[in-house]
Amino acid sequence: MSYNDVETTGLNTPTEKRKQTLFATGGVIGAVLASTCCIAPLLLLTLGISGAWIGTLTAFEPYKPYFAAVAVIFIGLGFRQVYFKAKPACVDGSYCARPESSLIIKTVLWLATLLVALALTINWWAPLFY
Repeated sequence: MSYNDVETTGLNTPTEKRKQTLFATGGVIGAVLASTCCIAPLLLLTLGISGAWIGTLTAFEPYKPYFAAVAVIFIGLGFRQVYFKAKPACVDGSYCARPESSLIIKTVLWLATLLVALALTINWWAPLFY
């Protein structure tokens, strides 16, 4: 069995890894965009960073549902790819046999989920900070 055969057999083939990474990245980008109008200004003000330019971030408010929808779709696809796809056996010593790569993707997916949840519920918890 050649090196390429070992790397492409099993759970995390290059195509599967690419899909997981794409979905996790799409989820994070969507989460950041969804939180730009609301959480970013609050976080910046909490950290003591201020300026008139912070008010311009609220211009993204009308687009928040669209950004959140994109983020939820990518996060859902990422969770489906990571947790619910059939997991074939990995060859010992192959890349897919090491858990570090999937741990990073799982962490990114959960952080994006948290950020989208915070962005969508900001009207409930933000008044507690000001």
